[in-house]
Amino acid sequence: MVTLRLSQDVDADAFLAEDPFALLVGMLLDQQFPMERAFGSPYLLSRRMGVTRLDPAAIAAFDPDEFAALFATPPALHRYPQAMAGRVQTVATHVLDAYDGDTAQLWTGAADGKDLLKRVKALPGFGDQKARIFVALLGKQLGVRPEGWREAAGVYAEDGSTRSVADVTGPETLQAVREFKKAAKAKAKEESAR
Repeated sequence: MVTLRLSQDVDADAFLAEDPFALLVGMLLDQQFPMERAFGSPYLLSRRMGVTRLDPAAIAAFDPDEFAALFATPPALHRYPQAMAGRVQTVATHVLDAYDGDTAQLWTGAADGKDLLKRVKALPGFGDQKARIFVALLGKQLGVRPEGWREAAGVYAEDGSTRSVADVTGPETLQAVREFKKAAKAKAKEESAR
């Protein structure tokens, strides 16, 4: 059994380790929202839905307004609950259509790292950077390492780095990733001011 520390909550992290769609949702929500809250949100969503796992079919079929209300109930599951609820339903529909609702097929069926990256990039809401980070997360923490996964993930696959959620293994690495992102943001701001 894989042990994750992405949300910094034992129950939420165990849920992510056991439920591939929950992990995918956490990654989707990891934008403009604290990382640990984004990865804790799938567990909170499951509690609000009264389920023990997030079923893409059930989520895709959910009334959009009711689903958005689940996201908006305090504490909100994202900074932009309505928009992100819609994105989660769109990703659920994609997983249904492309993988018959079996999220793990996204990576277990990949021919190699390049194919895995292509599959992740095809997900609604997953741009190039988010897709590479997810490939790195799968490789570094879940042992999903098809040939060429490091090349597909790029710098996010580097051992010992603290650039993304793929490197979060506890409170210390979470803080290190935060500091890396803060420094990168400051550098980008400085460069754009020139």
